[in-house]
Amino acid sequence: MSPDVRTYPNRRQSTVTAETLLDRVAALLDDGFRLVLIAGHDDPDAFRVVYLFAAGQPDRRAELVLTTSRSEPWIPSLAALSFPAGRFERELRDLFGIETRAHPLPRRLVLHQHWPEGWFPMRRDAGQPPAFGDVDEPYPFLTVDGTGVYEIPVGPIHAGMIEPGHFRFSVVGETILKLKARLWFVHKGIEKLAEGKLIAEVLQLAERVSGDTSVGHALAFCLAVEEARDWAVPSQAQVLRAILLELERLYNHVTDIGALCKDVGYGIANAHAQRIREQLLRLNKDVTGHRLLRGAITPGATHLRALPDPALLGEIASDIQEIVDIALANSVVLDRMTGTAVLRPDQARGIGTLGYVARASGLDHDARRDHPFTPLTTGVTAPAHTGGDVLARLRTRLDEIHASVALITELLADRPPLAAETVKPSWLAAGRSSGVGLVEGWRGTIAHRVECAPDGTVSRLKIVDPSFFNWPALPVALADTIVPDFPLTNKSFNLSYAGNDL
Repeated sequence: MSPDVRTYPNRRQSTVTAETLLDRVAALLDDGFRLVLIAGHDDPDAFRVVYLFAAGQPDRRAELVLTTSRSEPWIPSLAALSFPAGRFERELRDLFGIETRAHPLPRRLVLHQHWPEGWFPMRRDAGQPPAFGDVDEPYPFLTVDGTGVYEIPVGPIHAGMIEPGHFRFSVVGETILKLKARLWFVHKGIEKLAEGKLIAEVLQLAERVSGDTSVGHALAFCLAVEEARDWAVPSQAQVLRAILLELERLYNHVTDIGALCKDVGYGIANAHAQRIREQLLRLNKDVTGHRLLRGAITPGATHLRALPDPALLGEIASDIQEIVDIALANSVVLDRMTGTAVLRPDQARGIGTLGYVARASGLDHDARRDHPFTPLTTGVTAPAHTGGDVLARLRTRLDEIHASVALITELLADRPPLAAETVKPSWLAAGRSSGVGLVEGWRGTIAHRVECAPDGTVSRLKIVDPSFFNWPALPVALADTIVPDFPLTNKSFNLSYAGNDL
C-alpha cells in the first residue's frame, strides 16, 4: 500500500496536495459522496486540513488530508464544487487563519466584526485575545435598494426561551425579497475546550452541544472514540443505543408538531402535543434516569434502567396521529401550511440539507441506513414527501414518529439486556489515531471526528451538527413569502443555534 494511504475499517484516508485536491474532490462527488466536514489541525510543524466525505449503501467514507505551511497557510477553495465547503472554508479562516484562495465570498462567518483581526482562537499559541472592537458597531449586511424596499431587523434577543440570532429582512409590502441570518452570538469554543481533556470529560461536553440532542451527539462522539481506539462494542449495546436515538427523535418531533400547530393559531393541538411530550419525557427518565436521556451512553457501553414499553409507544403514535388528523382537517391550518416556504429538491440538494428538511424535499439521506452502527436499522424507508413546504416538513415528522415506534418495537423483539459493555482497550504505542462517528440525530446526520493522543486525551474534536448544513436553506425557502410566515417557517426548520454556535 502506498505510504500516503491509510485504511480504517470503513474509512480510506489519503494525502493530497493543493494541486490535486480539486480533482480528487470532484471524483468523490461524482461517485455519490457528500462532504461531511472540513477540520483544521494545528500541528507542530504545519497546519493540516482534513476533508471527510461519505456515501451510503454500502457505507463508504473517504478522507483527504492536505498540509500547508505555518508561515503562509492556505488552501484552494472548493466552493465551486460544494456549497457547504465554502462555509467550512470561511470557518477555517476565522478560527485557524488558514486562507482560502479563489473563495467567492471570503468574508467572516463565525467571528463577528468586532473580533480582533489576526487573532485565531483555535491555534495552539492563540493566547489571550487582544482588545475587541465596538460591540455596538452594526454588522455590514447586504443592503437591498429600490422603491418601497425597507428592512425589518429581528433579534438577536428574542421573546421567549430562544437562543440569540439576528434576522434581517429586506421587504416590499409584506413580501420578503431577502433574508440574512446572522448567528454565532454565543460561540462557546467547545472544540477548543475538548483539547487535552480525558475522553470521559469530553463526553460531558458532547452531551451538551445541543440540549435537545444529548443522545445524538454523545453517540457520535462515542462511535468516533471507539473507532479511534479500535474498541469493539457488543451488538446488544448498539441495539440499546439505537433505541435511545429513536426515543430522542420521538419527543422532539412531537414537540415540533405541536409548535407548528400553535404558530398557525391552533393552540389546542399544541396543548395535546405537550401532554404527549410529557409522557415521553417521563418515559425517558424511567429508561435512563434522565428526562433528556443523558448518561446512558459511554464509550464501549450502554446502560439503561428499564426498557420502553412498545404498547405504550404504539398508543402515543396513534394519539399524535389523531391530533395531526384533526389539525389538518381544519382549513385554516391546512391553508397556512400548504405551499408555504417551499424548498425545492434542487435547492435542498445544492445547499446540502440533511434530516427532515432534506427528506421533506424528497432527498433520501438517512445515516441509520447509510452509515449503520447496527444492521437492525438498515431497513429505514425512503422519504414519502417531495413538496418541500411547511406541510411536507410536518408530515415528514409524523412519518418519522411512526417509523421510530416501529423500529423500537423491532429492536425490543429479542428483549435485549439493560446493559452491555466491553473493557477499555489499551493504547498502542504508535502516535495519534483518529475516528469518525456518523449518527442520524433527530434533526439529521451528526458528525464527530476525534483524534486521540497516546496519553488518553483528546487532541482534536471536530463536531458538525446538521443545523450547520440546514441554516442556509431557511432564507432560500423564505424568498417571495410574506413576513407573517417567518415564525411558522422558522419552526418548520427548527434549527439549533447551540449546535451551530460551537
